Amino acid sequence: MTVLVTGGAGFIGSHMVLDLLDAGEKVVVLDNLSTGFRWAVPDEAIFVEGDVGDRDLLRRLFLRYPIESIIHFAGSIVVPESIADPLGYYLNNTCKSRTLIAAAVEVKIPHFIFSSTAAVYGMPEVNPVTEEARLLPISPYGSSKLMTEIMLRDTAVATDLRHVALRYFNVAGADPLGRSGQSTPRATHLIKVASETALGQRPYLEVFGTDYPTEDGTCIRDYIHVSDLVRAHLDALRYLRAGGISEVLNCGYGHGFSVREVVSAVKRISGSDFAVREVPRRPGDPAALVAGPKRIEKVLGWKPRLADLDTIVGHALAWEKRLVDFRAAS
Repeated sequence: MTVLVTGGAGFIGSHMVLDLLDAGEKVVVLDNLSTGFRWAVPDEAIFVEGDVGDRDLLRRLFLRYPIESIIHFAGSIVVPESIADPLGYYLNNTCKSRTLIAAAVEVKIPHFIFSSTAAVYGMPEVNPVTEEARLLPISPYGSSKLMTEIMLRDTAVATDLRHVALRYFNVAGADPLGRSGQSTPRATHLIKVASETALGQRPYLEVFGTDYPTEDGTCIRDYIHVSDLVRAHLDALRYLRAGGISEVLNCGYGHGFSVREVVSAVKRISGSDFAVREVPRRPGDPAALVAGPKRIEKVLGWKPRLADLDTIVGHALAWEKRLVDFRAAS
C-alpha cells in the first residue's frame, strides 16, 4: 500500500518522506511548492505538484494510487503572519484540511496523521503542558489547527477514519545524514535564523522580548529534533495499522531552553560571535511552552534519540553550510 504525504517537499515533510522510504514504504508526495522544493523529494517517491484543497486532483490521486494512509503537513505555520492574515490561515489550514478529510472519507482511507501544534494551548497555566490542558489558542494559526483537530475528532465518530494528531513543539535540526533540512527563505524559527546569522547570511539576530517571567527574561521552548518528530509519525502509522484508536498526542521532550541559551549554543558551536539585537515582544508568544510527553511515550512507545540541544544545533548548522555552498556554486 501507499502513503500520501501532503507538503512532502517542505521542511518536516521531506524528512518524513525520507524515513518512509527508508522503512520500505511506497510514497506519493502532494505539494504546491509554495514553500517547498522539488529537489527535496527523492526520486524514489512519486511527486505530484498541486494543492491539497483541489478536490478533483485528490479524487484523481486516490483513483490512481492505492493510498491507505495520509500524513498531512501542508499548511501555513508562522504565528505573526497568521495574526496579519487570519483568513489566509483559515483557508490554508482549516478549509483545505476539510477538503482533504472529506476526500479521504469518500474513498474510505482508514488512517490519517495530522500535523498539529502546541499553539492550540495558547498561554498554558502550567508547564510542562499535557494533552488535558485547556485549549485556548491566541493566534489564528493555533485556532486554525485546533479546528482541524475538531473536524478529525467528529469525523472519527461518524466514519471509520481513524487519526493521530501530533501537537508539535519547536521543530529544529536537520537530517543527520545531510539529505534534507530547513531551506525556506525568510524562515522565522530561532535555530534556523541563528544558524543563518552565524554563517553571515543575516546581519544580526533579533531577540523578541527580554522581559518575560523566566530566569533570563526570554521565552522558553521545547526544541525537538526533526528526525525524532518524523519517527513519531512512523510510530503513529504503525499504531493505526495495528488497530489503534484515534489519539491526540504532544510531541516534545519535556524540557526547554530559553532564547538566550539557544543563541549561546549556536555561537559556541559555530564559533561565530554574531550580532544580537533585543527588540519588543511579538504578539502571540507565550513565555514558556514545554511538552508533557508521557502520553506519546505510553501510547506509541516513542522514545527520543536526539534530545540534545548541541546535536540539534550541530545538524542545523551543518545543513545551513550545505545551503551556503550550494548557493555559492550556483
